[in-house]
Amino acid sequence: MDSRPPLPPFTRDTAIQKIRLAEDAWNSRDPARIVLAYSPDTQWRNRAEFPRGRAEAQAFLERKWARELDYRLIKELWAFEGHRIAVRFAYEWRDDAGNWFRSHGNENWEFDAQGLMTHRHASINDQPIKAADRKFFWPQGRRPDDHPGLSELGL
Repeated sequence: MDSRPPLPPFTRDTAIQKIRLAEDAWNSRDPARIVLAYSPDTQWRNRAEFPRGRAEAQAFLERKWARELDYRLIKELWAFEGHRIAVRFAYEWRDDAGNWFRSHGNENWEFDAQGLMTHRHASINDQPIKAADRKFFWPQGRRPDDHPGLSELGL
């Protein structure tokens, strides 16, 4: 079976590393790449959708980014213990009519011994914003190391 370091049990440093790897992957907006970090039988809760397994998770992500354009995400450690990590996050996106949103939320993650995520429970709230109120500016892909995180932005 594939391994996805860092592996549990997590320390503060390895939990932060795991979160940044997840953030980088999601900012790639490449569903086929992203789902490889999840166990084949992964279980998700994302708003009103409950994908099961990599194929359903990939289809979910494809639908998500067909609707959420110019997506930029920042994740931050909230808590960790053993093989679980709690994350808070915010992301900005626009719809096809040019309306901007900032989506805030929390995720609870559980990992197997190989470091693959077996459970992802997300709670998300969408906030309409003006384009002038955006805070996440970088080219598509990885957030630059010098870009402020959520705490630094006051989010």
